[in-house]
Amino acid sequence: MLKDHAKLMQAILVSGEIIGRKKLQKMIYIAKKIDFPFQDRFQFHFYGPYSEELTTRVEELCNMGFLNEVKEKKGGYYQYRYTLTDSGKEFLSLNEVDMPCLEDCLTDMNDQNARFLELVSTVLYFDNLPKEEVAQKVFTLKSSQRYTEEEIDEAYRYIEALKVKVTQ
Repeated sequence: MLKDHAKLMQAILVSGEIIGRKKLQKMIYIAKKIDFPFQDRFQFHFYGPYSEELTTRVEELCNMGFLNEVKEKKGGYYQYRYTLTDSGKEFLSLNEVDMPCLEDCLTDMNDQNARFLELVSTVLYFDNLPKEEVAQKVFTLKSSQRYTEEEIDEAYRYIEALKVKVTQ
């Protein structure tokens, strides 16, 4: 049962700290799409792929004392910071999670802004469609973000770079 919790904890541990609920959702979704063994089911939501299961898992880890969630007032909204607690690190040391290359990929994703990760995850969500159709979906579903063709091209390049990291 806690195997999926441990995978999420490992993801947060190797990332150091993840700032933002949206960013956390996108990082796990992208990791899943590039073949890391995350089991959460995602649906397309207002900010792109979203998993209620992942949200519940985060809440459970906070309640168990394994994950630290800090809520900060940031202008007109709240932002959340996630780190592993000492208890979480201890739990992970006893329940090893083997996901080679995860740290390299998640560190890279964590260095990106949430807006870009939203685009990357949206492109991956529609990865069964031709690139032109994906671009149209992005322009339609994400019109408020005002993504450009260049940003979509960059998202495709970024996805390929992440896939290379996984195979190394």
